[in-house]
Amino acid sequence: MSNKIYPIGIQSFEKIRRNRYFYIDKTALIYRLVKTGSYYFLSRPRRFGKSLLISTLEAYFSGVRALFEGLALEQLEKEWKKHPVLHLDLNIGKYDTPHSLDDILNKALLEWEAIYGTGNSRFGIYSLGFPNREVEEGFIRFLMPFYTRVNKAEAPFEIQKFVREIENGQPDAFFRRLQSFFADTPYELISDLELHYQNVLFIIFKLVGFYTEAEYHTSEGRVDLILKTEKYVYAMEFKLEGTAEEALQQIEEKHYALPFESGFRQLFKIGVNFSNRTRNIERWIVK
Repeated sequence: MSNKIYPIGIQSFEKIRRNRYFYIDKTALIYRLVKTGSYYFLSRPRRFGKSLLISTLEAYFSGVRALFEGLALEQLEKEWKKHPVLHLDLNIGKYDTPHSLDDILNKALLEWEAIYGTGNSRFGIYSLGFPNREVEEGFIRFLMPFYTRVNKAEAPFEIQKFVREIENGQPDAFFRRLQSFFADTPYELISDLELHYQNVLFIIFKLVGFYTEAEYHTSEGRVDLILKTEKYVYAMEFKLEGTAEEALQQIEEKHYALPFESGFRQLFKIGVNFSNRTRNIERWIVK
């Protein structure tokens, strides 16, 4: 009979291995999963080992060979390499019938805000945080450069400048920066739908920590995007292959900004046009 302790409630592969808990070796299956598979959706119920599996995969991709000593994976893997690992711990289980990747991303951001955000009840402003240093570094070093022209070294500085421009009420400055971000976005990632650009801006503003609402309902319609800071409100309307003038005119004619005109924050009305030819922001007008 083994003297090892059963790891009840422990979801960390590293803790189980370093503290010599009882462990059933299924790493051969993990090796096969990694070497032969593509994308996986794990639909098992709660407390069925998903978190431990993810923790094991994280240790494997991080190249921590010592944790696999004596296990099948140690013998199967001939080249131990360290790979960048981005671990997003989000709960989207209550979301009903998502219709697209954009829907899923938007829901994931709301869940992130609920879990890791810090709220300001007076202004309704949330500052999004990262669950740990590894996730923060993964976003800045790998995701941000992949979707924009910003390289790994520049990313933190560029993000800080972008946030500062929004907080200081400089819409022309941060739209020029957005235009620069879009300039080198890979062709395959760009859609020719207005909704795509709306979702991209929504995600960007959310990720850097601002209160953002898409399709904000008013008595006369829906404004595409509302962005709020402690001192400013940005009401934005988007057009694809239209004109920035038409977008701004829609804000005025349908009184989209009326709910914010009597508030204590300074209001910016912004009409934006996107171009399919350049796959970028073609022009914007601020009033």
